[in-house]
Amino acid sequence: MARLVILDRDGVINEDSDAYIKSPEEWVPVPGSPEAIARLTRAGFQVVVATNQSGIARGLFDLETLHRIHARMHRVVAEAGGRIDAVFFCPHGPDAGCRCRKPAPGLLEEISARLGTTLEGVPAVGDSARDLEAARAAGARPVLVRTGKGRRTEAAGGPALEGVPVFDDLAAAVDALLAGRL
Repeated sequence: MARLVILDRDGVINEDSDAYIKSPEEWVPVPGSPEAIARLTRAGFQVVVATNQSGIARGLFDLETLHRIHARMHRVVAEAGGRIDAVFFCPHGPDAGCRCRKPAPGLLEEISARLGTTLEGVPAVGDSARDLEAARAAGARPVLVRTGKGRRTEAAGGPALEGVPVFDDLAAAVDALLAGRL
């Protein structure tokens, strides 16, 4: 069985926007992220994305647009030599009370069920406290990057950050993982 890494999308793989990523043109990779995913692919890791996409519930974009955004992400990562094996997303708004919107662990539990594997020890890389909380609740290993909302998350501190390794970006986190330091 392949080793697994779970990545948040906005702020980890691509630049985040408080106005949401609403089109493929607005999807801009964080420098070094596509190449970092390529290194994971070459090292035999399965790379899966778990992302809240409440812009759908807010009416900012539809499912077809989200699929086009993800097609761009897949293409950019493939051009760097990498592969994203699956994308799991929550389309609900913050007040929907669903189980799939992070910080709830539903998306990660779905990944575990679909792949038929435990998430114990699986790195789950995010840039927000809700990413870290979802990872911890699902039994995965939370990892924070400073890109996206990561610097704000780190500065805010709190229980979500306890014992969580922090890296400048996805490339640095992947360096540590591949070197056995994560």
